[in-house]
Amino acid sequence: MNELPLLLPTSAASETFGGVTYHVGGELVPVLSIDVSQTAVYFEHHILLWKHPQVAIGLKPMRGSLKRMIAGMQIFVTEARGPGMIAFSRDGAGHIVPMHLEKGRELHVREHQFLAATGGIDYEFERIKGVANMLFGGTGLFIDKFHSRAGDGIVWLHGYGNVFEKTLAAGESIDIEPGGWLYKDASVRMETTVDRLTSGLLGGMNLILNRFTGPGRVGLQSMYMHYPETR
Repeated sequence: MNELPLLLPTSAASETFGGVTYHVGGELVPVLSIDVSQTAVYFEHHILLWKHPQVAIGLKPMRGSLKRMIAGMQIFVTEARGPGMIAFSRDGAGHIVPMHLEKGRELHVREHQFLAATGGIDYEFERIKGVANMLFGGTGLFIDKFHSRAGDGIVWLHGYGNVFEKTLAAGESIDIEPGGWLYKDASVRMETTVDRLTSGLLGGMNLILNRFTGPGRVGLQSMYMHYPETR
């Protein structure tokens, strides 16, 4: 229970999983390069850094288009198909993390930190109202949900600063600053705790934390972020 979160690898060379080979390199602003010759990937269009000319770019419709439209979310993402390589980089110092999902696995990710995913990964979302009411004035915090229903696949994430991972045993908990978590397994329960810190005549303040309870993994980013509500 007293084990510290572990720093995840910051680079990868010729890693292969789920039918795709990829590379991660760079110290401050890392680059993800993917061979899309055999397997298509989808991604947020503004993160494309370079590609081979023969790699075709198109639009991929998302599941639950009506629900996404009502929530103000994009109903299409950009998709790349080979032969060739394509590379991505987010405009910020950080750490690219490949999350290998075996068939049937589900991963929950804080909004705005998804980079790319293999074509067979389903991409949905959930609105968390309780957390949002305290952090975003009631407008809503969204969690992106990725599910490998069709087979093995990869979701690549961008964490700010460095990314650490804590594996929680059943019933084990960790409290994380609300901008400091990056992802969690679907089996990990998340709730919000609020402690009132008072100092007599000088008033006080609220200490708000997200509590994660296992079993499962939770990812932390050392440069925690609070995004303005955009959905």
